[in-house]
Amino acid sequence: MDDPAQLSAYGNVLLFAIVGLLLVCSTLFLGTILSPKNPNPIKLSTYECGEDAIGTSWIQFNPRFYVIALVFLLFDVELIFVFPWATVFGNADFIAADARWGWFTLIEMGLFIGILILGLVYVWKNGDLNWIKPTHVKPTVDVAIPSSAYANLNEKIYVVKDYREATVPEEKPETTSPAPTKATFKPKFKPKTS
Repeated sequence: MDDPAQLSAYGNVLLFAIVGLLLVCSTLFLGTILSPKNPNPIKLSTYECGEDAIGTSWIQFNPRFYVIALVFLLFDVELIFVFPWATVFGNADFIAADARWGWFTLIEMGLFIGILILGLVYVWKNGDLNWIKPTHVKPTVDVAIPSSAYANLNEKIYVVKDYREATVPEEKPETTSPAPTKATFKPKFKPKTS
């Protein structure tokens, strides 16, 4: 018979839960006792990522962000199941006990990865992995100019000068420079006295 003074496995779990609960409660209680309490408008304002909140929080977000995040989470969580499979598949004791074990786990993981690849292909073909989905719209402008005027402009041949041609500046005739003018204002400085 087991010694009643020893804890069972459930007793250990209960002990860890009680100690964890006491630590959390004591930390929160000490935080409320020791923290200074002097609220002001700056401390009571909304703070997120170092930026002041501007406008209302009821704005529309692009749902493509959530679709890509959910697809990432889906494949990320599903890949977590590959690691336990790899440890079990590599266990030589299981394979030695029954030779079919290795083939069974390989086929099982092949089906699992195949379903994941089918899901990825489906999401990819639907265009849910594209962040920006452009819509091509040909711009139209309603103007009173007849289309024949545009056709005349487009059909006309324009001569384009070669930018590499050296342009010689024209010589300007020499002109006599005017006589220097006398300054009309002369600043007066006071002598420095020591």
